[in-house]
Amino acid sequence: MAERAERRLTTILAADIAEYSRLMRADEDATMRALGACRAVIDALVAEHRGRIANTAGDAVLAEFPSVADGLSCALAIQPAIAAENDGVPPERSMHFRIGLHLGDVMTRDGDLFGDAVNIAARLEALAEPGGICASAAVREHVGTRIAAAFTDIGPQQVKNIAELVHVFRVRPLPSRPHAGETQAVQMEAAGSLALPDKPSIAVLPFANMSNDPEQEFFADGIAEDVITALSRYPSLFVIARNSSFTYKGKAVDVKEVGRELGVRYVLEGSLRKSGNRIRVTAQLVEAETGNHLWAERYDRDLADIFAVQDEITEAVTIAIAPAIADAELKRAMRKPPENLDAWAAYQRGLWHLDKATADDNALAESFFQQAADLDPNFADAYSGLAWAQMRAATAFQTRSLADIADSAAPLARLAVALDGTNAAARSCLSAALLFCGDHDGALVEVERALALSPNLAFGYWARCAVLIFSERPQQGLDDLRTSFRLDPRGADLPYRLLYMAIGCYFSRAYEDAVKAAKQAIRTFPEFPMPYRWLATALGQTGPVGEATEALANAVAVAPASFDMYIRNRPPWIRPEDHAHMLEGLRKAGWEG
Repeated sequence: MAERAERRLTTILAADIAEYSRLMRADEDATMRALGACRAVIDALVAEHRGRIANTAGDAVLAEFPSVADGLSCALAIQPAIAAENDGVPPERSMHFRIGLHLGDVMTRDGDLFGDAVNIAARLEALAEPGGICASAAVREHVGTRIAAAFTDIGPQQVKNIAELVHVFRVRPLPSRPHAGETQAVQMEAAGSLALPDKPSIAVLPFANMSNDPEQEFFADGIAEDVITALSRYPSLFVIARNSSFTYKGKAVDVKEVGRELGVRYVLEGSLRKSGNRIRVTAQLVEAETGNHLWAERYDRDLADIFAVQDEITEAVTIAIAPAIADAELKRAMRKPPENLDAWAAYQRGLWHLDKATADDNALAESFFQQAADLDPNFADAYSGLAWAQMRAATAFQTRSLADIADSAAPLARLAVALDGTNAAARSCLSAALLFCGDHDGALVEVERALALSPNLAFGYWARCAVLIFSERPQQGLDDLRTSFRLDPRGADLPYRLLYMAIGCYFSRAYEDAVKAAKQAIRTFPEFPMPYRWLATALGQTGPVGEATEALANAVAVAPASFDMYIRNRPPWIRPEDHAHMLEGLRKAGWEG
């Protein structure tokens, strides 16, 4: 009777022989003898590393291991052992195995392994060079510096029959002394540290259970695991997997050492303490390199519903961390001299200028985003930043024409999505570009995709807010806008969020609220011209007439070109009835057009 299929997490090693068919055609008997000798070597090494042969077919071997360290150590041992078997064999008769290694969830039945994880390991093996090893990002993240191996990042790869891109690393034994031509990442690993990723990186350590109740251990672990999962949805963050960060569970840790071992810039640590029916959870975000505390918070809750409390604390911690890291990254970039910027730092400088909401700063933002794209042509965020700066230039400052959105900004946003289809911020930017081109339906589709990828992305909620406000659903748009503010009270899109609060209130006919929102936008960003017009429009509906007339004069004086564009020539994203509603308020304020 067949065994029932079960699921488990395991390390999978897939191997086969390069050019096996050619070897068989040349001499079947000699090839089978050599294959038998190689199989004996592999079988012994798999057993030595606590592994199990799950399947063999022709020249292929599929094995599993209880840990990533065992699987990778075995792979690194197999290749030199097979090379030794080739000693004295003519090159055209030598056998060279390719090996793929992946950590993933598998199904088992009658000892065989099934599932996407097995397929991924096989596809990684196909990407390996003869005598080489390819590993997935899951393997790379989990193994840390425990194995003497050099990893070369070859980036996300499209592999057969797997829908998502697979991030792949080539692996080889780490030499005792790095050669002069090796990459910085290899040299850093030789020194016991991992190279930092090209975006902000964070490890969430297990939360310490400070109470005497062992039952709270599961609660503490649950919060840390949920925070890891939630942070992983932010496209701007590189988040270490639970398997790696939880190796520090129960240990006294040095945050600086954690940063070096896991290759992260930021570490989140926390603790839980229970007293009666109340718990206290503390969390703090630390910059690993310096040990500086960037953010800390304490949460006191009743344990009426432990799972609801866990969700509430997870959400609160996650919402706080992403903006804190963004702020820290911005400060790091601003400390760098302009002549020494890498792509990420140039991108951050662009965000800093974009946040100022002036015409001059917007032009500088464009130049920094362009610099980021020039430094790294595959950096999706650089192109979406450039697209966004160009959209602002056209819609707010009139330093570009509206035609430039369709001709330049939208193609840049599409390029960003093409480079990284899982980048929710890039899809949100494309949504804005489509909206400004008048494609409300397409804009909604893109932003819905963005929020499915990253449900906590503040920029995504703003982008959907804009689509809804201009699609006769201003109340729903304002709901999204409030979510955006809750997720990130600041950010490079803050001027537009304040503006759209005024617009959404106006289209909802909450004119007094529109006045308040417009005034707040003007106080915060006095050189941003667009709120002036909406203040005049809303005051026209509410009065007094004198204040409305003054606001109208200011709107024309601050940006006459902008006023003319929006009043005399209806932009493609504003529906005719909404445009008429806007003109109604302006006429009541004294406009005679």
